Amino acid sequence: MNETERKARIALVMPRLSRYGGAEGFAWRLAGALAEAGYDVDFVCARCEVEPPAGVRPVVVGRYGGTRVLKVLWFAWASDRICRKNGYDLVFGLGNTVQQDILRIGGCPIRTFNSLSLRAWPKGFSRFFKAFRRKISPASNAIARIDALRMEQKPLVVAVSHFVRDLIVRQYPELSPEAVRVIYNKPDLERFSPPDAGERQRLRAQAGLEPDDILITTAGTNFMLKGIRPLLFALASLPPRFKLHVAGGRNPKAFLALARKLGVADRVRFLGKVDDMPSFYRTGDIFILASFFDACSNAVLEALACGCKVLSSGMNGSAYFLPERWVFPDPGDVEAIVAHIKNAAQESAPEPFVWPDEIDSGLEPYLVLIEDRLKSVQAE
Repeated sequence: MNETERKARIALVMPRLSRYGGAEGFAWRLAGALAEAGYDVDFVCARCEVEPPAGVRPVVVGRYGGTRVLKVLWFAWASDRICRKNGYDLVFGLGNTVQQDILRIGGCPIRTFNSLSLRAWPKGFSRFFKAFRRKISPASNAIARIDALRMEQKPLVVAVSHFVRDLIVRQYPELSPEAVRVIYNKPDLERFSPPDAGERQRLRAQAGLEPDDILITTAGTNFMLKGIRPLLFALASLPPRFKLHVAGGRNPKAFLALARKLGVADRVRFLGKVDDMPSFYRTGDIFILASFFDACSNAVLEALACGCKVLSSGMNGSAYFLPERWVFPDPGDVEAIVAHIKNAAQESAPEPFVWPDEIDSGLEPYLVLIEDRLKSVQAE
């Protein structure tokens, strides 16, 4: 940016200014990159949980109301009010907000998510009750209304994967696929890399694995959504040398009970929150994500970069980067999961992962997009 020009004022809008969480970490990095590029950056949020990047001002509007629906509605109203009051040159939305010039969708419309993710719950009362609760949920209905309203404003829409783009277009057929920009998250391929033989042997010994053991790994905080249940059923159909390690900070009590019922409790370890994820991936033989919905799992890309054989359901945006033989369409199909695991176990370790040059990813495309959008607004 030319230093003699007035610095454009940009607002990033998201409920939390934080570095914990994929979307939050992205927003923090983007705010810092915009400030470093010379823009005047405000981060409009309900809560400021960490020190902002250099040059970024938090604008905290709170999130009042007591119940989730009131908090959602308050933030949508308060953030819109402050953005109008401050007269920003560009508003970049990353949450449940109505008015923005650029809207990054890191998931999908809530109605679509509710429909896809419902299959994670077992058929019968459990699934029925989950569907009923979602249908009458004031917060879910409020977010669905915000989803519709923000599309009526015709912002420039960015999806984090082709999978998410297609779901958005399915929900809003007035949008063409070409009208939705796709920019992927990109893992740190220097931090996530394959181990040498000595490191791998040491890691496996620390994990208590025998030389012939085949370690399946998976990661996620929402165990039901991430398909831990079908994975446990799949493990019960595999030979005893197959083990399963799960990274994620949720209470695994119900899943440990299921593992005991299936007779595989001695082959499963729930590790809780794992700080050293590169070592976690490097310990395993096969990383699998049996998710019923994942916009674009970073874990799949990180495991791939660490030299794992990686399997994924087709309901995950980062399955785009996997060979077709490593993708199973239905995360609830236990027989298909078992077959994919057995086939992958017989394969050699993959070649080191190289990010395709033709795929837009990381922060740079956003900086270009924002600069182009500002120029088009100024030209009007």
